[in-house]
Amino acid sequence: MTEPAGIDPAVVRAVFKAYDVRGLVPEQVDEPLAGATGRAHAQVTGSAAVVVGHDMRPSSPALAAAFAAGACEAGADVVMIGLASTDQLYFASGHLGIAGAMFTASHNPAAYNGIKLCRADAVPLGMESGLADIRDLVIEPRRTAGTACGEVRELDLLDAYAEHLLSLVPLGSGRPLKVVVDAGNGMAGHTAPAVFGRLPAGRIELVPMYFELDGTFPHHEANPIEPANLRDLQARVVAEGADIGLAFDGDADRCFLVDERGAAVSPSALTGLIARRELAKEPGATVIHNLITSRAVPELIRELGGVPVRTRVGHSFIKATMKETDAIFGGEHSGHFYFRDFWRADSGMLAALHVLAALSDSDRPLSELMADYDPYPLSGEINSEVDDTTAVTEALAATYGAQAGVTLDRLDGLTVSHADWTFNVRPSNTEPLLRLNAEGRDQAIMERVRDDVLALIRSDSGTAHRKEQENP
Repeated sequence: MTEPAGIDPAVVRAVFKAYDVRGLVPEQVDEPLAGATGRAHAQVTGSAAVVVGHDMRPSSPALAAAFAAGACEAGADVVMIGLASTDQLYFASGHLGIAGAMFTASHNPAAYNGIKLCRADAVPLGMESGLADIRDLVIEPRRTAGTACGEVRELDLLDAYAEHLLSLVPLGSGRPLKVVVDAGNGMAGHTAPAVFGRLPAGRIELVPMYFELDGTFPHHEANPIEPANLRDLQARVVAEGADIGLAFDGDADRCFLVDERGAAVSPSALTGLIARRELAKEPGATVIHNLITSRAVPELIRELGGVPVRTRVGHSFIKATMKETDAIFGGEHSGHFYFRDFWRADSGMLAALHVLAALSDSDRPLSELMADYDPYPLSGEINSEVDDTTAVTEALAATYGAQAGVTLDRLDGLTVSHADWTFNVRPSNTEPLLRLNAEGRDQAIMERVRDDVLALIRSDSGTAHRKEQENP
């Protein structure tokens, strides 16, 4: 077996993140790295076959082919599904019952690429569940002499993916809707026509925005958590008199909403809406929410008779907790939504279908419908570059831990809670940032807490650069 040459261990350690592989192309992520990762992935998972998909970035097809060659070298057969969203790759892994690899850098700029990896049935590979083993094998390859090379075949699963989603959330009745979709030149431009094109005529009037697949992102970054990247959609929804706007990130595994007034909708509110729909199917079920979602989410789940379970941020943690608790659904503040009926994987399109079904069955506009799920003002995510994230976090713990009626929680970063407000600060897993999310009983309380915490972050970091990413 040929050993990969020229792979710098320091680069490997830098690009293997908590949940995936991600870095600059070709400085960090290149074909030798992809090939070595394909071989290591096959060895660690032991899967007889692996399904490989890729997004629209110019570097993605060659990287996917190199990964496939490496996996074949380790004896695994490879199913190439070509252009795909990440949730389409998860569907393929579950549908075929084999391991998977998706080449994408999600919402990151055009200079980046990466790999999202899973075991059979879309079981995630995080640093604590196999990704570290793959990384180590890329750094120090293990020979498997005598292994017969696997075979590569191509398979188109786009129609099967669309059919499966619509079997989970049918849209065959209710009032017709006018829907603006901003794909951001990402993979929703590939999947949205396939899904909405299967609906009966007149059910959805689709207004496409930036459906051309273009990994250089000529209109705006495919990162709808950034307010600037929603502005085109907000204006178009109002101009079209549409019922709703949907924004997807680059690999279309996240979905964000804009209401009929052009206002962004909190992902926590969408978590609440989907939780209600899923609990109606299975009363008393468990619903997962990460620690940054609004406190309104667990309150609603309890009110509906469900069991809320709080978890860390990140898909590998949420999926593992869903398996442990047999949760029916999970939601994150970042626009990721997870479904037990979808192999516990996240799907932006499936979340979109849920809100379209709810809106279609209601005689109220989206703004009124979502107001039921959004009682507390949120700051959105505010990122600050700081010199020492640990030092700043501990300074906040010391300051707030001494206050009456305050509790501290270290599940993920630092969560500080009071009867009238809460905030979380945590370091990014992929960037040198400290992320702040704050919530209050009313707008004035939220703004006071947000501003006080930001003042401390800036003063402690000295050269902190504030970069706002306000979650809608």
